[in-house]
Amino acid sequence: MKVALRSVAAPVFNLHPRDPRLARWLEDYPPSLFSESLYQSIELMERYSIDLAIDLLARLNVLEQLDRLRSTRDLCDTLSFPSRFRSTLGWLLERLVETGCIEAQTENAERSYRLICSPWQPQCAELRAIALEIDSANAATLDLLDYAASLYPLVAVGKQNGEQGLFLPQGIALWLNYFHNNNLTYAVNNWLGAVVATNYLTTRSRLRVLEVGAGAGSASEILLRYLNERGLLPRLERYLITEPNAFFRRRGQRRLSQQYPNLPLEWGTLDMNLPWETQGIARGEFDLVYGVNVLHVAKDLLFSLAQARDALAPGGCLVISECVRPYLNQPMYPELVFQILDSFTDVDIDPEFRPNPGFLTADHWRHAFKRAGFEHTEVKPELDGIREIYPHFFTGAICGQRKT
Repeated sequence: MKVALRSVAAPVFNLHPRDPRLARWLEDYPPSLFSESLYQSIELMERYSIDLAIDLLARLNVLEQLDRLRSTRDLCDTLSFPSRFRSTLGWLLERLVETGCIEAQTENAERSYRLICSPWQPQCAELRAIALEIDSANAATLDLLDYAASLYPLVAVGKQNGEQGLFLPQGIALWLNYFHNNNLTYAVNNWLGAVVATNYLTTRSRLRVLEVGAGAGSASEILLRYLNERGLLPRLERYLITEPNAFFRRRGQRRLSQQYPNLPLEWGTLDMNLPWETQGIARGEFDLVYGVNVLHVAKDLLFSLAQARDALAPGGCLVISECVRPYLNQPMYPELVFQILDSFTDVDIDPEFRPNPGFLTADHWRHAFKRAGFEHTEVKPELDGIREIYPHFFTGAICGQRKT
């Protein structure tokens, strides 16, 4: 006989002021990079994804199975979920571990979960209203989170995969809004990457840039804007913007070629998982290889990093702006979308630098860059210090140089 569990009331969403020490960690960056509204938006998105996880675990009939410790393997077998859904289910459960409603134990490297109190009724409508008061552009992130959540029941029973659902026409429109530079919860990655890349390029007399996985060009747009503000565009000899998706690539090309008709901009395709030289990327050709939120989905991370290194001229730099995990196994709100994408989860794992699919910690990136042969690897800003005072700072730029 199951014992009735204590119910937990929904916690009121109260924003605590930012720790003033955060400003000191970010004093070398423009104040607009991490604004008060962005801080509030990220806090809101974290809570919103927890409430979505509560809703999904109830709809998937998982919560009623947690009267005793159960592993994701056991739960997927019981509920006839495909084995591929195990990591996704684990992510949902870990979100509720944060609430105290679920306890987790690890034995022989396997996590098991048990419900210890009934979670609150999700407050998604109320939280959405607060998010839009903070910044109306937050609708883009909320809409994509909601749409991804709506696909979970189909993915869980194997009727659809995430790629099929998220890249339908209605999904494409949501992605374009999400990646837009008006959406600060995403655009912060573009701005940080541009600041770090531009600071490096100021020392170069000529600028030859290769961008990988450019999508619809929102990161390219910010990099060009920042180069212009720093007076560096006259040094630009070549900017090759690559994106394998033809729709996104053409969209970015139309917009940027109109904005910058006199710049040496080129567009092409590049599959980072295949040898770059056979795709027209000559060795030693670029001063900067650049990417925003792309390298974490490389099938073989060391291979793709080595390809980027080889494309650089001696002393050239790889700069990637990434969603960085503050602590190992810490859930992060954007993962609710990406957990159902095979391209996010189906990657080669390594205990030293890639113990999990998806987003990595700053330490993992340092190890990966070192293993790939880069010198002077840095992670900016100083995320190891920042996480001690603010564990929801998810943006970092990793840069490393090719040996001169």
